[in-house]
Amino acid sequence: MQRTSHPSSSHPPSSLPEESTRTRILQGALKLFATKGYDGSTTKDLAQVAHIAEGTLFRYFPNKKAILVEVATQGWIDILTDLLTELSEMGSYKAIAQVMRRRMFHLRENKYLFQVCFVEAQFHPELRERIQAEIIEKMTDVAEAFFQTAMDRGIYRRMNPKIVAQVFLGMFAVAGFSEQTLDPKVSPQALQEMAEGLADIFLHGVLMPE
Repeated sequence: MQRTSHPSSSHPPSSLPEESTRTRILQGALKLFATKGYDGSTTKDLAQVAHIAEGTLFRYFPNKKAILVEVATQGWIDILTDLLTELSEMGSYKAIAQVMRRRMFHLRENKYLFQVCFVEAQFHPELRERIQAEIIEKMTDVAEAFFQTAMDRGIYRRMNPKIVAQVFLGMFAVAGFSEQTLDPKVSPQALQEMAEGLADIFLHGVLMPE
Protein backbone atom coordinates (compact mmCIF):
# COMPACT_ATOMS: atom_id res chain seq x y z
CA MET A 1 0.00 0.00 0.00
CA GLN A 2 1.36 3.42 -0.96
CA ARG A 3 2.20 5.66 1.98
CA THR A 4 0.75 9.15 1.82
CA SER A 5 2.96 12.03 2.81
CA HIS A 6 2.04 14.17 5.78
CA PRO A 7 0.99 17.70 4.77
CA SER A 8 3.45 19.28 7.19
CA SER A 9 6.49 17.53 5.66
CA SER A 10 7.54 20.50 3.50
CA HIS A 11 11.13 20.30 4.84
CA PRO A 12 13.45 17.37 4.18
CA PRO A 13 13.07 14.74 6.94
CA SER A 14 16.78 15.08 7.83
CA SER A 15 16.79 18.86 8.29
CA LEU A 16 16.04 18.88 12.00
CA PRO A 17 18.36 15.99 12.93
CA GLU A 18 21.15 17.59 10.87
CA GLU A 19 20.70 20.93 12.61
CA SER A 20 20.71 19.13 15.95
CA THR A 21 23.94 17.34 15.03
CA ARG A 22 25.61 20.56 13.96
CA THR A 23 24.57 22.21 17.24
CA ARG A 24 25.92 19.26 19.25
CA ILE A 25 29.24 19.50 17.43
CA LEU A 26 29.59 23.22 18.14
CA GLN A 27 28.50 22.98 21.77
CA GLY A 28 30.77 20.03 22.43
CA ALA A 29 33.69 21.69 20.64
CA LEU A 30 33.31 24.87 22.67
CA LYS A 31 33.65 23.04 25.97
CA LEU A 32 36.38 20.78 24.66
CA PHE A 33 38.51 23.64 23.26
CA ALA A 34 38.07 25.60 26.49
CA THR A 35 39.09 22.75 28.76
CA LYS A 36 41.66 20.84 26.66
CA GLY A 37 42.72 23.55 24.22
CA TYR A 38 42.42 23.46 20.45
CA ASP A 39 45.70 21.61 19.93
CA GLY A 40 44.85 19.16 22.71
CA SER A 41 41.52 18.21 21.13
CA THR A 42 41.32 15.68 18.30
CA THR A 43 38.57 15.16 15.77
CA LYS A 44 37.95 11.85 17.51
CA ASP A 45 37.34 13.77 20.76
CA LEU A 46 34.97 16.14 18.96
CA ALA A 47 33.02 13.25 17.49
CA GLN A 48 32.72 11.59 20.88
CA VAL A 49 31.32 14.68 22.64
CA ALA A 50 28.84 15.14 19.79
CA HIS A 51 27.86 11.43 19.91
CA ILE A 52 28.57 10.88 16.23
CA ALA A 53 31.02 8.89 14.14
CA GLU A 54 34.26 10.68 13.35
CA GLY A 55 33.54 10.52 9.64
CA THR A 56 30.18 12.24 10.18
CA LEU A 57 32.02 15.25 11.57
CA PHE A 58 33.37 16.09 8.13
CA ARG A 59 29.89 16.21 6.60
CA TYR A 60 29.38 19.42 8.55
CA PHE A 61 32.85 20.95 8.70
CA PRO A 62 35.84 20.51 6.37
CA ASN A 63 38.37 20.41 9.22
CA LYS A 64 38.95 21.11 12.90
CA LYS A 65 39.99 24.72 12.26
CA ALA A 66 36.63 25.46 10.64
CA ILE A 67 34.91 24.27 13.83
CA LEU A 68 37.07 26.58 15.95
CA VAL A 69 36.27 29.60 13.80
CA GLU A 70 32.54 28.83 13.74
CA VAL A 71 32.39 28.29 17.51
CA ALA A 72 34.06 31.60 18.30
CA THR A 73 32.43 33.85 15.73
CA GLN A 74 28.87 32.59 16.10
CA GLY A 75 29.06 32.78 19.87
CA TRP A 76 30.18 36.40 19.79
CA ILE A 77 27.61 37.36 17.18
CA ASP A 78 24.85 35.99 19.42
CA ILE A 79 26.13 37.84 22.50
CA LEU A 80 26.63 41.21 20.82
CA THR A 81 23.38 40.97 18.86
CA ASP A 82 21.52 40.43 22.14
CA LEU A 83 23.33 43.42 23.67
CA LEU A 84 22.56 45.79 20.82
CA THR A 85 18.95 44.59 20.62
CA GLU A 86 18.51 45.34 24.31
CA LEU A 87 20.09 48.77 23.90
CA SER A 88 17.72 49.62 21.07
CA GLU A 89 14.71 48.59 23.16
CA MET A 90 15.61 50.25 26.46
CA GLY A 91 13.24 52.95 27.67
CA SER A 92 15.89 55.61 28.24
CA TYR A 93 19.29 56.31 26.73
CA LYS A 94 20.50 56.73 30.31
CA ALA A 95 19.53 53.19 31.32
CA ILE A 96 22.93 51.81 30.35
CA ALA A 97 23.61 50.40 33.84
CA GLN A 98 20.61 48.04 33.79
CA VAL A 99 21.58 46.78 30.34
CA MET A 100 25.19 46.25 31.38
CA ARG A 101 24.17 44.37 34.53
CA ARG A 102 21.84 42.00 32.68
CA ARG A 103 24.43 41.37 30.00
CA MET A 104 27.16 40.69 32.60
CA PHE A 105 25.01 38.03 34.22
CA HIS A 106 24.45 36.55 30.78
CA LEU A 107 28.19 36.56 30.07
CA ARG A 108 28.77 34.21 32.97
CA GLU A 109 26.99 31.57 30.96
CA ASN A 110 29.57 32.00 28.18
CA LYS A 111 32.84 31.55 30.06
CA TYR A 112 33.97 28.80 27.69
CA LEU A 113 33.59 31.17 24.74
CA PHE A 114 35.80 33.78 26.39
CA GLN A 115 38.44 31.18 27.21
CA VAL A 116 38.52 29.93 23.63
CA CYS A 117 38.66 33.40 22.05
CA PHE A 118 41.20 34.82 24.46
CA VAL A 119 43.60 31.89 24.13
CA GLU A 120 43.16 30.59 20.60
CA ALA A 121 42.95 33.95 18.79
CA GLN A 122 46.58 34.52 19.79
CA PHE A 123 47.69 31.51 17.74
CA HIS A 124 45.25 31.38 14.81
CA PRO A 125 45.25 34.35 12.37
CA GLU A 126 42.13 33.00 10.63
CA LEU A 127 40.20 33.29 13.88
CA ARG A 128 41.41 36.84 14.54
CA GLU A 129 40.50 37.91 11.03
CA ARG A 130 37.00 36.45 11.22
CA ILE A 131 36.37 38.04 14.62
CA GLN A 132 37.55 41.38 13.23
CA ALA A 133 35.52 41.20 10.02
CA GLU A 134 32.34 39.44 11.14
CA ILE A 135 31.99 40.69 14.70
CA ILE A 136 33.91 43.82 15.62
CA GLU A 137 33.32 45.76 12.41
CA LYS A 138 29.66 44.83 12.00
CA MET A 139 28.75 45.36 15.64
CA THR A 140 30.60 48.69 15.69
CA ASP A 141 28.52 49.81 12.70
CA VAL A 142 25.28 48.87 14.48
CA ALA A 143 26.34 50.56 17.74
CA GLU A 144 27.44 53.65 15.80
CA ALA A 145 23.95 54.01 14.33
CA PHE A 146 22.44 53.62 17.81
CA PHE A 147 24.58 56.39 19.30
CA GLN A 148 24.07 58.61 16.28
CA THR A 149 20.33 58.44 16.95
CA ALA A 150 20.90 59.48 20.57
CA MET A 151 22.94 62.47 19.38
CA ASP A 152 20.31 63.44 16.81
CA ARG A 153 17.72 63.45 19.61
CA GLY A 154 19.90 65.73 21.73
CA ILE A 155 20.42 63.12 24.48
CA TYR A 156 24.16 62.58 23.90
CA ARG A 157 26.46 65.45 23.02
CA ARG A 158 27.79 65.69 19.49
CA MET A 159 30.96 63.74 18.81
CA ASN A 160 32.17 61.03 16.47
CA PRO A 161 29.58 58.22 16.95
CA LYS A 162 32.02 55.59 15.70
CA ILE A 163 34.46 56.44 18.49
CA VAL A 164 31.63 56.37 21.03
CA ALA A 165 30.60 52.92 19.74
CA GLN A 166 34.17 51.66 19.98
CA VAL A 167 34.52 52.95 23.55
CA PHE A 168 31.24 51.37 24.63
CA LEU A 169 31.95 47.97 23.06
CA GLY A 170 35.46 48.12 24.53
CA MET A 171 34.04 48.67 28.01
CA PHE A 172 31.63 45.81 27.46
CA ALA A 173 34.48 43.51 26.40
CA VAL A 174 36.57 44.48 29.44
CA ALA A 175 33.60 43.75 31.69
CA GLY A 176 33.12 40.41 29.95
CA PHE A 177 36.69 39.29 30.50
CA SER A 178 36.90 40.56 34.08
CA GLU A 179 37.20 38.17 36.99
CA GLN A 180 34.12 39.76 38.56
CA THR A 181 31.97 38.71 35.63
CA LEU A 182 33.33 35.21 35.10
CA ASP A 183 33.76 34.13 38.74
CA PRO A 184 30.46 32.55 39.90
CA LYS A 185 31.41 33.33 43.52
CA VAL A 186 31.20 37.08 42.93
CA SER A 187 27.96 38.46 44.39
CA PRO A 188 25.18 40.07 42.36
CA GLN A 189 25.83 43.25 44.34
CA ALA A 190 29.42 43.37 43.06
CA LEU A 191 28.20 42.94 39.49
CA GLN A 192 25.66 45.70 40.02
CA GLU A 193 28.37 48.03 41.34
CA MET A 194 30.60 47.27 38.36
CA ALA A 195 27.78 47.82 35.87
CA GLU A 196 26.79 51.12 37.46
CA GLY A 197 30.42 52.26 37.59
CA LEU A 198 30.98 51.51 33.91
CA ALA A 199 27.72 53.18 32.95
CA ASP A 200 28.55 56.26 35.04
CA ILE A 201 31.99 56.61 33.45
CA PHE A 202 30.54 56.09 29.99
CA LEU A 203 27.76 58.65 30.44
CA HIS A 204 29.54 61.28 32.56
CA GLY A 205 33.30 60.73 32.27
CA VAL A 206 35.63 61.04 35.22
CA LEU A 207 36.17 64.79 35.51
CA MET A 208 34.48 66.76 38.26
CA PRO A 209 31.79 69.10 36.86
CA GLU A 210 33.02 72.69 36.64
